[in-house]
Order: sequence, then structure tokens, then C-alpha cells
Amino acid sequence: MSTYTILFAAIAFEVLGTMLLPASQNFSKPLPSAVLLLSYAMAFYLLAILSQRLSLAVIYASWSGLGIFSVALLSYVFYKQTLNWLSVVGLFLIIIGVTIVNLNKT
Repeated sequence: MSTYTILFAAIAFEVLGTMLLPASQNFSKPLPSAVLLLSYAMAFYLLAILSQRLSLAVIYASWSGLGIFSVALLSYVFYKQTLNWLSVVGLFLIIIGVTIVNLNKT
């Protein structure tokens, strides 16, 4: 499997887990809580695999930046949380930063 495919899968699992935090209702709902925990476990497992293939700077910048971007947009869609124009600008700056880190990976 491609390195970046694994990275995007790790990001997707982390985002899924984060999006299920409100649905778990402080871990009182068994199904969302179980999926949340499994998602985080899978994300960290994939990150461990990636740490042998890419630098931690690239992995963590991509994982955290794209995770923040995705959670913010999905929270807007599913949880009706607000995004003002400064938030949107900040999210796009995150994407620009992640892109720069990946273009100059070491």
C-alpha cells in the first residue's frame, strides 16, 4: 500500500473518531464509543507504520493539519457549528502549510 494512502487512511480514522466524540456522550453510548476507540487505535497503528517510511515532521503536519481541516468542515456540516471568515482563512492556511511541508519533505 502506498505511503500516502496509509497516511490518508490514518487521517480518516482519526477524523471518524473525533467526529464520534459528541455521539458517544462521554462514552455512555456503547456503539459510538467502541467505533471511536477502534478508529483512534487504527489511526495510531497506521501512524506507527508510517513512522518507518516518512519523517515525523511530514507525518504529524499532515495528520494534524488535515485532521483539523476535516473536523472543522464536518462539524460545520453535521453539528451545525459556525465557521466565520477568519476561521475559513485559517483553515486554508493550514492546508497551505501542510502542502509546503510535504513539498519540502526530508
